[in-house]
Amino acid sequence: MPGAGKSTIVSKLKEQGYETFNLGDGVRDEAKRQNLEPSGENLGKIMLELRQINGPGAVAELLKDSIQKSSHEIIIIDGVRSIHEINVLKQTGIVKLLAVKASSETRFNFLSERKRSDDPLTREKFEERDNREIGVGLEEIIELSDESIENNNVTIEQMVDSAIKIFQKWVEK
Repeated sequence: MPGAGKSTIVSKLKEQGYETFNLGDGVRDEAKRQNLEPSGENLGKIMLELRQINGPGAVAELLKDSIQKSSHEIIIIDGVRSIHEINVLKQTGIVKLLAVKASSETRFNFLSERKRSDDPLTREKFEERDNREIGVGLEEIIELSDESIENNNVTIEQMVDSAIKIFQKWVEK
């Protein structure tokens, strides 16, 4: 769910040399193309419009070419929100899903402090965003994840170490 710590882990992994992509960047690029402010409301609307017009895997389709051109053995994709996006990504290679989980309170506090243009500033907007994410299938893929990490009362380093250990285990198989 938004604010669980996924992007924080991904940015640390990127610093360590992992190749990373963010599905939300495709939506933000579309907002820019349409000359829209990248607010939570606008990005949510664009995400839903892309899915409505181009199908439920539309946001992942935006990254397929970049993924296929990559020479990295492991590519980290941040921001997958539905089984349809996973199915699109499976067309590019083996997909393993790592869920990052955190309490609602942890997530709201993090998003309030992060202050990215699309972060909700009120509990009402936070719940609205959660409901939109659940509506496109986020809870379903969390349940289907191959592994998960809890982000409650742990450090960023502990989360990143946990993620790396999981990735290494997946590569060894």
